[in-house]
Amino acid sequence: MNHQEISGIIVDVTEEEMFSGTLIVEKGTIVDRKRMDGYSDRFIIPGFIDSHVHIESSMLPPSEFARAAVIHGTVATVSDPHEIANVLGMEGLRYMIENGETVPMKFYFSAPSCVPASPFETSGAVLDGADVKTLLEMPEIRYLGEVMNYPGVINRDPEVTRKIHAALQRGKPADGHAPGLCGRELAAYAAAGISTNHECLSPDEVREDIRNGITVQIREGSAAGIFSECLPILEECFADCMFCSDDKHPDDLLKGHINDMVKRACRYGIDPLKVLRMAAVNPVHHYGLDVGLLRPGDSADFLVVDNLSDFTVLETHIEGKVVARNGMALFPHRTPPIVNRFNAQETTPADFTLPCRGDRLNVIGITDGQIITSRLIEEPTVHEECVVSDIGRDILKIAVINRYDAAPPSVGFVKHFGLKRGAVASTVSHDSHNIVAVGVTDDDIARAVNLLVDAGGGIAAVSGEAEALLPLPVAGLMSDRDYRTVAESYTGLDRMAKSMGSMLRAPFMTLSFMALSVVPSLKLTDRGLFNGETFAYIDLFQS
Repeated sequence: MNHQEISGIIVDVTEEEMFSGTLIVEKGTIVDRKRMDGYSDRFIIPGFIDSHVHIESSMLPPSEFARAAVIHGTVATVSDPHEIANVLGMEGLRYMIENGETVPMKFYFSAPSCVPASPFETSGAVLDGADVKTLLEMPEIRYLGEVMNYPGVINRDPEVTRKIHAALQRGKPADGHAPGLCGRELAAYAAAGISTNHECLSPDEVREDIRNGITVQIREGSAAGIFSECLPILEECFADCMFCSDDKHPDDLLKGHINDMVKRACRYGIDPLKVLRMAAVNPVHHYGLDVGLLRPGDSADFLVVDNLSDFTVLETHIEGKVVARNGMALFPHRTPPIVNRFNAQETTPADFTLPCRGDRLNVIGITDGQIITSRLIEEPTVHEECVVSDIGRDILKIAVINRYDAAPPSVGFVKHFGLKRGAVASTVSHDSHNIVAVGVTDDDIARAVNLLVDAGGGIAAVSGEAEALLPLPVAGLMSDRDYRTVAESYTGLDRMAKSMGSMLRAPFMTLSFMALSVVPSLKLTDRGLFNGETFAYIDLFQS
């Protein structure tokens, strides 16, 4: 359809005004706006943008993520594909770009800066400074992905510095990742050219980041978020904030996306124009996105909603096409091609035994709703001279298995995961995506891991005779099935993990971050127990 006229109350966020009128759209572009009386039953607003997301964490390829997101009013994402890049390198980036181009939603991808996230884990690929420079030359690549090696930034590591300069020289921003960073270190991080941070842990950190010139992405994901804590400061900080999900599991994406943050902020009492600035306008300006903002000459990307309280999305328009209406995507599911790198071998319970070497253990302490962990010192529970899980104290064995090369598992312990029986395992394990498993017994851990080995990737749970598996054949990260089927399967696994005793809000999402070495305090990589504060391995047994 070359010509369209859409009427309602037009919400012009950039001009800070609302008026009754009609948008005139020609060939996907807004060519005029006519002010007219009488339209008061619906509102036309800019489309929502997720300012920082790893599409892979939805367990859906871009084409299927789009079908789930557009019904919630998301018209674009600023997407860091470093998950698949850690598995497949350049091939993975090409896959995401090409798959995203098959649907009308707008995906803006980064050149991942940290593949691997750190030199302390095994990944399936490495992108060095020359690779990043090549990627930044591509028009499809809009920015440098989150620079997680913040010690490297602060200490001017030559390789990290080259990547940042390569982006800035091309007028492309460099994204940050700096949980808990403050004071002189934060100032040095910002001075190096980092312009965003989605890892703030408190409103005070948000304010300090903004004072240092950093735009803060307020996160509300499946495992972590500070949106509720930040609501009281958004009225004052709206010009320097954006909304993001970072990691959104399929069951949560089925329920909502950025629209939920918009709704909650407005109901809290924040001016809708300021809320929409964060949800739609600021990402366009920060990243230079070609997403329309309801101005003549803009791409016709917008939403029709019922009101500015419920924000029920009646229609989603992208480049003049209605891509979703009344909760239904208007473009079909297409089975994506399969790509993967997976060489893990089957395990036995004996692979996970751990002889006792001391009377004090370094244990990973989990905090529900956060990806940061604490370092705990605990007395080991010993059976037949080996350290075992202790469900009474909620100290469970965790293992990470290299999925790219044959190697012995790395074994440690976590507290507050909550399982009373069985085991859970996943190949979604940020950022190198080796296999990670937590379980009550070595037999349970081996069974769960072997389900993933047989499937070539996925998430799994075992308990007694029961077994559940969601295969993720695309890089061991994403499904080839439609989003509702994936969400249903994931919901079943989540429910099973909780029936096994876990009280975590999102057990599998929390599990996926237990190997992420660049987030403090203590994590387990395929090479051993890692202290994310000192950026060094430590012994499992406290000396």
